[in-house]
Amino acid sequence: MTEQPADGLMPFHAMEILKRAKVIEASGRSVCHLEVGEPGAPPAPRVIEAVAKALPLAQGYTNAKGLTELREGLANYYANQHAVAVEPESMLCTMGSSAAFIIAFHAAFRPGARIAITRPGYPAYVNTLLGLGFGIAEIPLDAANGWKLTGADIAAAYADTPFEGLLFASPANPTGAAVDREGLADIVTTCQRLGVRLISDEIYHGLDYRGPSVSALELTRDAIIINSFSKYYCMTGWRIGWMVLPDDLVRRGEILQQNLFISAPTLSQIAATVALGERDYAEQQKAGYAVNRQLLNDGLHALGFDIGSPSDGAFYAYAGISRFSNDSMSFCETLLDEAGVAATPGIDFDRAGGNRYVRFSYAGTHQNIEMAIERMGRFLRRSG
Repeated sequence: MTEQPADGLMPFHAMEILKRAKVIEASGRSVCHLEVGEPGAPPAPRVIEAVAKALPLAQGYTNAKGLTELREGLANYYANQHAVAVEPESMLCTMGSSAAFIIAFHAAFRPGARIAITRPGYPAYVNTLLGLGFGIAEIPLDAANGWKLTGADIAAAYADTPFEGLLFASPANPTGAAVDREGLADIVTTCQRLGVRLISDEIYHGLDYRGPSVSALELTRDAIIINSFSKYYCMTGWRIGWMVLPDDLVRRGEILQQNLFISAPTLSQIAATVALGERDYAEQQKAGYAVNRQLLNDGLHALGFDIGSPSDGAFYAYAGISRFSNDSMSFCETLLDEAGVAATPGIDFDRAGGNRYVRFSYAGTHQNIEMAIERMGRFLRRSG
């Protein structure tokens, strides 16, 4: 386990690659975008219809916790999808999951507290925690174990350097790894035994290719649950998410929301309320990702990338590049400049070992994946 220095803020390299790709496109060249984790499809048609109807109306502030209709819809979601009863008053609608993380950290922990995260992991975890003045403990994961976190991993890291919280995602970014119910129960039980507050990042729920996603709410009411409409519901730019708070944190979370963000965007809350009823549309998009998942995995394997079985969930392939390079940033920049394929360097997700990995997103179209594989093949043959 390693601990990041207090001044360790880094750029979000996925966004840096996207910025570079936009410059290339502005010059007239085409780019296959596999760098950013966002669906290519718009929200469901009924969502767009509801927004169009609401648009002429005044969009004033809502209750800081969010529209009653949205929170009641989320309560029905947990009842139907997870067989869990959750009171709408325990929920907070947020400006995407990003705002939810900020509220969670400030609501649950003292200033400067150490929070554990997995490595590799979503880079905003590290940078948000550092930017807010919290300490970080990283728990390294292993490709040999399918990049899955275990209770034993948590206990070993805690014995080395104790921490007050654990932020954990399943399915995960960048690996797509997801734990099953037994694995999640092991994590929950270990956190309870150690007195560690669990923050469960569930923003890729619904995008699990093995079966229904398991929420930590099914196992405990002590965890902070964070979710979003960005991924499953195709609403990244709408910046709308939610959190379910334990009873002891509800009021503090509401006060933080009032002062930091006032409320989530009203129009986005209206859209989200309708989106909850459009799971058939979301499942159609997921079926497309499932095809892309196999297509990309097979293509990367054929090209010589170090890639195992297709990811459990989300829409990412985390591939080893040791055959081609030991510098993932340089590899991605060259791949973009010479082949017109945008991918994210592994150093975004793992500052220690990420130079040997690249993340590819398969959330776009089949044609985009096929073209990217063809371009990468030509590029690697030239450079090999």
